[in-house]
Amino acid sequence: MRARHTAAALVLALALGGCASMTDTERRAAGGTAMGAAGGAALGAIAGNAGMGAAIGAGVGLLGGIIYDQHEKSKTEAYDQGVRDGRSGRTGSARMRKSPAKWGEEVGPVYQLVYICAGTFTGI
Repeated sequence: MRARHTAAALVLALALGGCASMTDTERRAAGGTAMGAAGGAALGAIAGNAGMGAAIGAGVGLLGGIIYDQHEKSKTEAYDQGVRDGRSGRTGSARMRKSPAKWGEEVGPVYQLVYICAGTFTGI
């Protein structure tokens, strides 16, 4: 029994150690994929096909992880821009003053879709 626990701990340590050299994007995409696959497998098991649920969940989780990564990158960029503006004495970033219609070249269609959906559901 002790050998099983030791082997399991070793496998877990090696698996997690492999993530150390991954970029933030890779970690977020892999995390989203793993969480989506687990959730999809659980829902798929209830519906009668855990494998199909895991596959669909993994795809959705991957997309979620990539969207989350893009969101985190935009937050970091906005923070860095604010720091640069503060150090140079400017009061605001030109990007902050742009209307959502001009975001296309900077944030892409996914964020435009999220913005439109958020406005539709929240009334903003």
